[in-house]
Amino acid sequence: MNNSPDKRRNFVRFVCSKGDAMGHFLVKSKSLQSLVIFFGFVVGGFAGSVRAGGLYLESEFGTPSMGAAGAGAQAEAWDASTAWHNPAGMTRIDGSELMLTGGFGFSRVKFDRDFVFPGITGGDGGDAGGFFPLGGIFYVHSLSDDWKFGLSTYSISGAVLDYENDWAGRFLVQDVEIITATVQPSLAYRLNDELSLAASFGAIYGNLEMDLAIPGVGGLPGPTNATLDGDDWEYGYGFSALYEISETTRIGAMYWSEVEFNFSGDLKVTGVGGVGSDTDLPLAQFVRGGIYHQLNEKWALVGTVAWEDWSTMGDVFVSTDGGAGASLPRNWSDTYHYAAGFHYRPKDKWLIRAGVAYDTNPVDASDRTPDMPIDRQVRYAAGVQYEYSETLTLGVSFEYMDMGSAKIRRPLFRGDYEDNDIYVVGVFANWKF
Repeated sequence: MNNSPDKRRNFVRFVCSKGDAMGHFLVKSKSLQSLVIFFGFVVGGFAGSVRAGGLYLESEFGTPSMGAAGAGAQAEAWDASTAWHNPAGMTRIDGSELMLTGGFGFSRVKFDRDFVFPGITGGDGGDAGGFFPLGGIFYVHSLSDDWKFGLSTYSISGAVLDYENDWAGRFLVQDVEIITATVQPSLAYRLNDELSLAASFGAIYGNLEMDLAIPGVGGLPGPTNATLDGDDWEYGYGFSALYEISETTRIGAMYWSEVEFNFSGDLKVTGVGGVGSDTDLPLAQFVRGGIYHQLNEKWALVGTVAWEDWSTMGDVFVSTDGGAGASLPRNWSDTYHYAAGFHYRPKDKWLIRAGVAYDTNPVDASDRTPDMPIDRQVRYAAGVQYEYSETLTLGVSFEYMDMGSAKIRRPLFRGDYEDNDIYVVGVFANWKF
């Protein structure tokens, strides 16, 4: 494209007016205005990258319920993983238990463009997916018959997306790397034979690094590259309950609060250097409810429903240390999650799980960006576990996630994703003490 100063400024004005970096900019100079525009691109790219497809993970930590696509996880309360899925279920644990989980995921993310704004060059971006590790540690300790303490730690890290640097959508995102880690202590109490309650506290660490291309503005050379890196510790809390209707049927529910990250770090632009920056990014509160019903000695049915308050992502605030700021609309909607599955025990020491889950679409095609190429999500899962001894249980699960065609109808380019899939393999070991 023509890189004359007037052309570059007109290009950025077009982007801002059409919604790819919208907002009211509070600026003190042209260079600060340029940095805020950069931020518009950066936040647009990052807003969903700490979660799988912009939504919270339900069970992709390798825990046993992953084998049923998370269905019934809030009501199973069989092992140490209940310290995360529903801490109130810890009251069903005798003594102490420890679970270690691990695994990996592999994604395929291929964009197929059908329109680009005249003057913008570049291809479809290649395959932006790749491998990423996952894992967790879950522990339950019996303080007494009625009081239980739990500790959960889990993380997902790796290259979430890595498009080709010269692709048509490079002004929104080129690649994103994210590392998150959560430490969550919980305390549960059995009120009576039927009802148990729990409270949890979570400390969450996030580290972000993102690259994207920037058109030349404010006298800066262009197009050039920008990198945002920052980290933050934030805190949340939760409450949960488990009600045991009978020996064969129980229901569970869990609430988790909204958490707002403030990613303070450096925005580094080629030829300019580092500038201090802040990004306020909320993560939605949610409610999940599950049911477990045993039909007989071999079969059981499980299910989960959930609500996630993603309308809180209506706006994201960004600023620089020079006093520039912007409020950037995201236009997300609340999402709903549904999962159903079954357990089958062919022999005493073996248990087979299978399930399917569905998440509603959080964003319209006109607001969707290539950092978060999903619409509705469908999960298909299966898993098997084996009781190696009275104290050790081993298991493995597989999950396929269909993230949808994710049509994008942005002013600068349009298209959809011919491949948009995630494959996850998880393993676990659970010890009783």
